[in-house]
Amino acid sequence: MLQITLRYIPFDREVSFLQIKQTEVSEIKAYLPIFYTHVYSAIFVLLAGFTQFNSKILVNYPRVHKTLGYLYVGFVLLLASPSGIFIGWFANGGLIAKTSFIILGILWFLFTLKAILLILKRDIPEHKKFMYRSFALATSAITLRLWKVILVYLFHPAPMDVYQIIAWLGWIPNLLIAEWLIKRKPIQ
Repeated sequence: MLQITLRYIPFDREVSFLQIKQTEVSEIKAYLPIFYTHVYSAIFVLLAGFTQFNSKILVNYPRVHKTLGYLYVGFVLLLASPSGIFIGWFANGGLIAKTSFIILGILWFLFTLKAILLILKRDIPEHKKFMYRSFALATSAITLRLWKVILVYLFHPAPMDVYQIIAWLGWIPNLLIAEWLIKRKPIQ
């Protein structure tokens, strides 16, 4: 993900994904800054998020856990999720893909908000469950790309068909795995 993010430095309208978004880049002044907000904030979300499930950090360095947790929550609620919802509105793949990305962004926001409200009430088990859900959605940035490679390699579908499929495969299996992990063993 870091390698993908670094492709967008310095700001370049012609790089990678933006090559197929030139209408939005040209006609919607807010699109490019919001797109870059999403791309850059997502890398911090992923880096902070991966540390949150490390039991050594959790037990031995609770302040680090708390600080990175607030960083994760701040980036999700203020930057990554709202910008994701915005760019989801302009997603390739028509209504099918747009619907997926907008639902993803809304659920990501709500699960993260619920997690922070629960920890403020000191309800650690429920907080953990909602953080599992939130991070499952955060990792959709990774799984979407993995599914794209798999589908293209195995089936060679048309590009827009791929995009419509990975829009949903990027996050629904992640959320199902999170629910399985939550149900598999009681979270304390």
